[in-house]
Amino acid sequence: MAAITSPSNPKIKLIRKLRERKERETSGLFYAEGLRILAEAVQQKASFEYLVVAPELLTSPFGQELLGNLRLAGTPVYEVSPDTFKSFAVKEGPQGIAAVLHQRWLSLESVHPQPGDSWVVLDEVADPGNLGTILRTHDAVGGKGVLLLDHTTDPYDPTSVRASMGSVFSQHLVKASFSAFTGWKKASQVPLVGASGAASQDYHLFRFPDPYLLLMGSEREGLKEHHRQLCDNIISIPMVGRSDSLNLAIATAVILYECYNQRRDRK
Repeated sequence: MAAITSPSNPKIKLIRKLRERKERETSGLFYAEGLRILAEAVQQKASFEYLVVAPELLTSPFGQELLGNLRLAGTPVYEVSPDTFKSFAVKEGPQGIAAVLHQRWLSLESVHPQPGDSWVVLDEVADPGNLGTILRTHDAVGGKGVLLLDHTTDPYDPTSVRASMGSVFSQHLVKASFSAFTGWKKASQVPLVGASGAASQDYHLFRFPDPYLLLMGSEREGLKEHHRQLCDNIISIPMVGRSDSLNLAIATAVILYECYNQRRDRK
């Protein structure tokens, strides 16, 4: 089969369209690229629509093995020229392997936190890079998943997928309105811990409940009044330098690792 070189090929056009959130939401598909991310997709039994490969760029033995396993599994594979691959690649120095995959979502009603579980709740988070980093960090501490409320950015945005380094496949993802989340939280009675620079409770002195939900607000505004009213506890990260705020993904990581270390110390 001849390699695809035309930018008007339907498979290539779809990849470019998947940069847009509207297309991702309409199709239920998304784009992912690179050996590590696609290897994690295989490990987590993600559903592949098709694979795109530039043989001249896919030179590593691991990449060849990954491609062979996906072919054996029946995944459609389309070969493209190096220039065509580079035209839609999201990373510099592309490794020559990418895929269109099916999104995977859970319903809010199916979430039943158990002892040992943690969930991150995000409302109006705008930066897909922050979201992907939060997914990666939450996976690192053994967290279950992320609840995405209202206008939060898309975890299947190419920037988020890349920042997650494959954790988009291992974390459970839920979309819900804030009002639906409010009803679910009250019914489930799982403690909700919010983070705000204005809180008086030091995160290091706080004892995290088990299980728990961690609510983080937007990069720009943090927790709003309706968030604070729903929280059972609100904690803050002290800062003694000139900076008066932390990057959202960094702040989330600091808190998640505090809880993780508390649980390790209890064992």
